[in-house]
Amino acid sequence: MMKRIVWLLIPLLSVLITILFFLPASWLGMVLEKQSNGRLSLGDVQGSFWTGSAFVGVAADKNGLVTPLFPGRFGWKISPLLLLGQLDVELSNAQSLAQPVRLNGNFSDFYVSPSVLVLPTERLEGLGAPLNTIGPTGKMHLSWQNLRFSRSANQFEAHGQLQLMMTEMASRLSPVKPLGSYEMRFDLRGLNADVGLMTVTGPMMLSGKGAVTGGRFQFSGKAWAQEGHEAKLANLLNLLGQRRKDGDKDVIALEFK
Repeated sequence: MMKRIVWLLIPLLSVLITILFFLPASWLGMVLEKQSNGRLSLGDVQGSFWTGSAFVGVAADKNGLVTPLFPGRFGWKISPLLLLGQLDVELSNAQSLAQPVRLNGNFSDFYVSPSVLVLPTERLEGLGAPLNTIGPTGKMHLSWQNLRFSRSANQFEAHGQLQLMMTEMASRLSPVKPLGSYEMRFDLRGLNADVGLMTVTGPMMLSGKGAVTGGRFQFSGKAWAQEGHEAKLANLLNLLGQRRKDGDKDVIALEFK
């Protein structure tokens, strides 16, 4: 009897292993769509779940087309150690990543190696309002350090620092080009985070502080024009928020609660 069971298990295990190692890469697309609530998807998926490539884009439209969000294709290599609960993943894209990114750890605690991601502003309009109204252009780079994710009480906590650099930004709604360069910093502390916004150069000035607490984002800041640029920036500033007095100066309140 035992010998018969063993001979039955061998082909079953063989089939199972074959299925696991030849999982289609499209499975990753389904995971991405679920985790992004349907806003992001994979397009032109090639290869397998373990080794493949695709471009990352805005979720498919009514015609089933996925619009690329980042330049170049993202390639991935996933170690079979995943079947034992260990994460060893490499993500590469020569056009969008300064260097390949590695994920190491397990399903409950893993680290993300430092890198810089290029964010093409002209493609961010595909994410909807208000970006599709402002029509941003410029250079955006997102970098991170000491990034770690851990699961606690069925929630993922994030630790580390993120920096978003926005250089020579402009908008089709303003004749002033560029509007300025800006920096946002994120200090991730589990389920919470501190956010800071500062201007590197003008003439449109932005500043503020915020926080993410229990999944809720709050931000309080202001926007204003450098002296001599008030009239040219008036229309764009009015789209950003309500005017208020800050001492003897008119500013636009940037409030998110």
